[in-house]
Amino acid sequence: MSNGLKGIKTVRDFELEGKVVFLRLDLNVPMEGGKITDENRITASLPTIKYCMEKGAKLVLASHLGRPKTKDDKEFSLEPVAKRLQDLLGAEVILVEEPDSDAPKHLLPSLKKNQIILLENVRFEEGETKDSVEFAQKIANYSDIYINDAFGASHRAHATIHALPSVMKDKGIGFLIEKEITMLDSLLQNPKRPYIAVMGGAKVSDKIAVIERLMDVVDGFIVGGAMAYTFLKAQGLPVGKSLVENDKLKYAKEMIERIEARNKTILLPVDHVATKGITDTANARVTNDVAIAEDELGVDIGPKSIKNFSVALREAGTIFWNGPMGIFENPAFAKGTFGVAQAIAESDAVKIVGGGDSAAAAEASGFADKMTHISTGGGASLEYLQGDKLPGLEILRTRVR
Repeated sequence: MSNGLKGIKTVRDFELEGKVVFLRLDLNVPMEGGKITDENRITASLPTIKYCMEKGAKLVLASHLGRPKTKDDKEFSLEPVAKRLQDLLGAEVILVEEPDSDAPKHLLPSLKKNQIILLENVRFEEGETKDSVEFAQKIANYSDIYINDAFGASHRAHATIHALPSVMKDKGIGFLIEKEITMLDSLLQNPKRPYIAVMGGAKVSDKIAVIERLMDVVDGFIVGGAMAYTFLKAQGLPVGKSLVENDKLKYAKEMIERIEARNKTILLPVDHVATKGITDTANARVTNDVAIAEDELGVDIGPKSIKNFSVALREAGTIFWNGPMGIFENPAFAKGTFGVAQAIAESDAVKIVGGGDSAAAAEASGFADKMTHISTGGGASLEYLQGDKLPGLEILRTRVR
């Protein structure tokens, strides 16, 4: 078992027959006009749900969706999710409108084998984000076993993540969290070498803590995305109007020196796709070298950079990818991100993709199925990797007296 799971029970450790299992999931899926646009998080939660059903448990599922201000924000209703779960499970999903009500208590005694209760968006309750023990106690009154399988929400001390397991005796994790933590631990404990961390996205500041933690573990970094311009400018190179964190220039310069002092590598872009404005695809061009003209900004890495990065990635034993190489949502600026995704896909390495934008980029590239693991939690996976304790996991640990 990986260190991160020490002292935490899993759903396998409980006798579930006839028991009410409260299962906190992360069904926070992207929606447009009431339609689910990406159901990865729903699919990822199915193994634990099915296991509980097969073992004869009575299930109450819960999740948040988005950030509703009030109960009347119906665009954040879990109704489309309930319908999708119903199709995928071939079971009836009963949506309980008021998460903070006694309805589940009254429904549970007569619940049939192929019926499941799903609470409406728990963030419709003020008590959820306030980590309310009162709200938690209401749920605890009708639940026998608490199982957390919401990795993407485990870095939040919210009521159904933190207060609820604090008032329940029988508690543990589902298969998704078990897999997430095992995979992330493999990036920190005895990874196959060479181990390369691919960092992208907009800001250096978002990644400092992770870079610091990984600096002693990895063999090399590859840096792309807008954060690369801060590193390039720190080396005195012209980056035009590209996004730069000027207050991080000193840090970036020192970081390059520290990586090299440890005999590790850092690969930065040597050419770019540059344009006059982020929506200006008509004037986009590939630069001849690393310099970007004064009236232009970088929006993606260029072909030479893709080649350099790909050569390094194909030799890797372990790859952690966090952050796109450019504004990949625009097809004109997606070549770098997709090129790197392809190189990662073609490598024989253990390939782990951080959640959030990286997961979206892996999906959009068409190479998602070639990755060893794509995390379902962006913020949670970064916080875990940078050594922060996740409230949703810590509360499940049995203290050794």
